Amino acid sequence: MKAMQVIFLTLLVVLVTSAQVSEECPTPDVQANFDVSKYLGKWYGIKKVQNSFQKGECSTALYSLKSPGVIGVLNSGLLEDGTIRSAVATAQVTNSSEPAKLEVTFSQASSSAPYWVLSTDYEGYSLVYSCSDIKSGREYAWILSREPTLPQETVEKLEGILSSIGVDVNKMLPTKQDEAYCSIMHQ
Repeated sequence: MKAMQVIFLTLLVVLVTSAQVSEECPTPDVQANFDVSKYLGKWYGIKKVQNSFQKGECSTALYSLKSPGVIGVLNSGLLEDGTIRSAVATAQVTNSSEPAKLEVTFSQASSSAPYWVLSTDYEGYSLVYSCSDIKSGREYAWILSREPTLPQETVEKLEGILSSIGVDVNKMLPTKQDEAYCSIMHQ
């Protein structure tokens, strides 16, 4: 009987341990030697983890230097009714030893959010991750490109990075960047 209890308890511990899911945000490696001056300019949204605040298609992000250490952010997207929706923010490096970890504050929000550049080649792609509370669904990721399209191999490589930190890339949505549809945004 004791042997059965030991086996049962061992099995129960294994099941409980394997069923536990970490609710903390991961701390992935970010872009080494990040150079914010090379990152400035226009980026197109290619894919994103679905979120409640980023509506529409044809999304773009425009980054500009406002002052030393302060980056201006202008995110835009085209809504179904043909109107352009924009959000203005500032981004700042919070730790000079990790310049790829920025904090973004939108003008309509009182709090900031992390904006971590996990990988970029500055000229073609960027992979961005943000997490402040997984339990509340505040985990986001974006694949960005300097052009309205990005080779599928590059997208898959970036999705691999996200998968390695636990992001469910199956929940990522492609962003429509069709030239005819998005012509107003691609000017």
